[in-house]
Amino acid sequence: MALSEIDRSLLERCLSRQSGAWNEFVDRFMGLVVHVINHAAQARSLEVTAQDQEDLTAEVLLEIIANDFAALRQFRGQSSLATYLTVIARRVVVRELLKRFGRGRRAAGDADVANLSDQSREMQDVLSDREQVERLLEELEGAEADAVRLYHLEGKSYYEISMATGMPENSIGPLLSRARDKLRRSVAENT
Repeated sequence: MALSEIDRSLLERCLSRQSGAWNEFVDRFMGLVVHVINHAAQARSLEVTAQDQEDLTAEVLLEIIANDFAALRQFRGQSSLATYLTVIARRVVVRELLKRFGRGRRAAGDADVANLSDQSREMQDVLSDREQVERLLEELEGAEADAVRLYHLEGKSYYEISMATGMPENSIGPLLSRARDKLRRSVAENT
């Protein structure tokens, strides 16, 4: 999808520093940034507080305005502005999440387990026993088992998993989500 006329105008007004343009830009794309934050945190089973969300939003916005709006000046208009901003936001958010919560998860039982989201509490209990995880991994096959092992037992990032398995990085989150669902069903059936 190409750059819309509305976004083109907004972009030009921001770059020429017209009064109110930056506020309009922030209003228009704030929801997108918050969505990226929530999605990135959920993909890593991290719980971000309202303060974390505000800090991460600020980091994204600072990245956009850094060096006299360099990120916006580099935009070539070959996609929608929202798509371009999503890529920037995701890069910044993932970088900041890694700084705040570590490059990967340590073995279960470490302090990072406390960062798992409420909806993953059942998996937290399962993942707290490495032997249980190994047994459950036997129920998964191929790429799912590899991704779960690399992410949950070895603490690898999505990028590292992508490099190790050859899978696209953006496929890792959905694959892990499906694997977790299978493991949840397995735990429910065995309890």
